[in-house]
Amino acid sequence: MGHWLYRNVVEPGKLPLLLALTAFVVTFLVTRVVTRLIRAGKGPFGNVSAGGVHIHHVVPGVLLTVIGGFGGVAAGRTGFGAYLCAVLFGVGVGLVLDEFALILHLDDVYWSDAGRQSVEVVVLTAALVGLLLVGFVPFGVNDMSQQEIDDRGTLVLNIGVNFLFSLIALSKGKTRLAIFGVIVPVVALVGAIRLARPGSYWARRFYRNRPRARARSALRAYRHDRRWARRGRALQEWIGGKPDPSPARLPERR
Repeated sequence: MGHWLYRNVVEPGKLPLLLALTAFVVTFLVTRVVTRLIRAGKGPFGNVSAGGVHIHHVVPGVLLTVIGGFGGVAAGRTGFGAYLCAVLFGVGVGLVLDEFALILHLDDVYWSDAGRQSVEVVVLTAALVGLLLVGFVPFGVNDMSQQEIDDRGTLVLNIGVNFLFSLIALSKGKTRLAIFGVIVPVVALVGAIRLARPGSYWARRFYRNRPRARARSALRAYRHDRRWARRGRALQEWIGGKPDPSPARLPERR
């Protein structure tokens, strides 16, 4: 493990990326735990306010991202300064993306259904950065044997083909399969060969004159959502917390 870490992370200069990814994931998890404790009224934590204005944690997140980002550019890829800036950057990005939905909607939707978008963006970011981290790209690795070059070249080619499958799955409206397919090749292939979801780019482009394909697509999407939507919702709630119930709508007066 130590040799692999040095050979594929330290030697190519990926240690700051590893530190940033670790800080990012840990910050997100800790932030979610703290916010859930605050929501439940437990523990010593509380909301931060200044002058009657609630300070969302995206604010210190932006500051840490700026400091860590510019500091990392100035510090290079090695040395204590580079590692410290990588950690600051990871912490900042974790705080910012934890409130991605708030930025997107310009509204405090943290504990609403729309707030689930933050969890999805965090998972996507962690997956893509993890792919960059563990990718056996032969840049920055010295004294490789011909076998190592061949193995890494084959892997890079496989990653490229798999990325193409992920793009096809994404165009078919299969966002989650496209995301996880970036890491797991079989998942991307499944998403690429299955029917597109209704309303996706692929369906609009290729099913326009194929009514049977449109009907099969709608039926399959209905069955899939009925079977998996609740399970996906439960997983998101386990990671990010259960959203507040939607306010009851009053009956219209006539």
